[in-house]
Amino acid sequence: MASLNQPIIEINNVRYQYPGADYPVLNGANLTIHKGDFLAIIGGNGSGKSTICKTINGLIPHYFSGYFDGEVIVEGKSVKDQAVATLSHHVGYVYQDFQNQLMKLTVLEDVSFAPLNFGYKDYKEKAKQALELVGITHLQNKTIWELSGGEKHLTALAGALALNPEILIVDEPVAQLDPQHATEIYEKLKFLNEELGKTIITIEHHTEFIANYCKQVALIENGKVKWHEDVRKGLFNITELQETHIYPPQVTQAAMQLNDVTTNHDLPITVEEAIEYFEGFYFYPDTNRHQPNLHTTNSAIISVSDVQHEVKLLNKERRTVLNIEELTFYTGEQVAIVGNNGAGKTTLMKCLAGIITPKQGEINVNGIDVLKTPVEKLSSHISYIYQNPEEMFIQDTINNDITFFGDVRNMNQDDLYEHITESLDMKDLLPLDGRLLSGGQQRRSSVAIGLGMLPTVMMLDEPTASLDIGNRKQLINILHSIRDEVKTVLITTHDMQLVAEWATRVIVMEHGKVIFDGTPKVLFDRVDIWQQAGLKLPQIAELSLALNIHPALSVNEFVGRIKEVHVDGSNG
Repeated sequence: MASLNQPIIEINNVRYQYPGADYPVLNGANLTIHKGDFLAIIGGNGSGKSTICKTINGLIPHYFSGYFDGEVIVEGKSVKDQAVATLSHHVGYVYQDFQNQLMKLTVLEDVSFAPLNFGYKDYKEKAKQALELVGITHLQNKTIWELSGGEKHLTALAGALALNPEILIVDEPVAQLDPQHATEIYEKLKFLNEELGKTIITIEHHTEFIANYCKQVALIENGKVKWHEDVRKGLFNITELQETHIYPPQVTQAAMQLNDVTTNHDLPITVEEAIEYFEGFYFYPDTNRHQPNLHTTNSAIISVSDVQHEVKLLNKERRTVLNIEELTFYTGEQVAIVGNNGAGKTTLMKCLAGIITPKQGEINVNGIDVLKTPVEKLSSHISYIYQNPEEMFIQDTINNDITFFGDVRNMNQDDLYEHITESLDMKDLLPLDGRLLSGGQQRRSSVAIGLGMLPTVMMLDEPTASLDIGNRKQLINILHSIRDEVKTVLITTHDMQLVAEWATRVIVMEHGKVIFDGTPKVLFDRVDIWQQAGLKLPQIAELSLALNIHPALSVNEFVGRIKEVHVDGSNG
């Protein structure tokens, strides 16, 4: 076992190429991680972040076939000489699609799975210790399917800790969680790192979480580790980060714009630092706080009346998960539906798309009675993009998936397909099987498939999950570009920056009900609502409130409202 400050993981000149791929995803990667590190691995989609982590727990080269060369040393021993089962005692792994790790009926049974199958007589005690570490002992007798997304993520984390590994890898802990539960996960990781000395590795796109929790950051580009620095130094490699579509925290961007600098290690990277940095500046009042909703002058395209949906529990009781009295969507709207995991967002969208039939109610889309129309016919009017992108892949190549809808309806949309693939920068993905792509590549491909249907109404469930910032901006741009063809776009999201930058209207849900319906600017000003719903505002809006000014939706708005900047060398 490595002592503190000694290397616990050594990756030496590793090359790896997936079967059928034209080029290696890792191409001479080198990385040394010390015991007690809290490292964030960053990089663009497809850069090799998940792949390099799979060399640490032995899935590569033991489980995934393909070309592998180089050496990976974990706690003094080569990964080549250790079975994956042996390595699982040293390396715990929480995958990006963590729900696939949950295999048993109840939480306790699932967390007990690893120690039980390794023959430990005290397997239940080991599981209960892991549950206590993560703080979910109260969930031990609940069935997995009863859990919220955040609770499932914590259960997967407890399962990874059941064998008490020294190293814990968490692949994109923020991607499928609402901000409140994402923060909870990072707080648990911080405890494991600082109090128990665990070595933590996360794969992350969100620099705000990196700034708040991590100690080191490593950038992967073109299959190599370009640099490995402490967090503050790493986040100020601005030019290199932006070249890989990664941006520093919003408060850092604001300070950079204000000072017209590209690197200054004295600039803030957290809200707490930014409060002190911007103290003393005078801000113009926000004159656009109460802009009217867009739908006041537009025609209705979706109407919902008295819709209720229930699920049946194991004890045969029924629980209402959706209860919408009246809700109308209008042409031209860009609607974000937000709320905690389990709030009813996806259930509402699936009812609107005809995928779920509610217990009662009326739903009308573009003059069509959804509850009386086959899903096949509805698909010509409504495009629904699933939260798990692999559910969108039914053909052997991405190109065939994108063109499938048009082909079976004898529609010639070659120009559209060309526009979509160019806008999403994914021409190189067209000949590949979607199931073999990285999480971010799958997300882009699933969006392209939905856009290829060119519907009247487009619905996207968590469209920016797993996307790097550059691809998220590309997605926003293409959603803007199809406004003339797609009348209305609805998304469910935990990405409050997306809400701020894109949405004209935001609906907040809690326990299956709508508790707010208005503009993002009004929502951000309603502290009672977003706190009640467990939302976390974008960093720049959070800073605005801390400075006692009305929340800004963007960095540019925040900087643009600064009236007077002190130029005597001080910041206040």
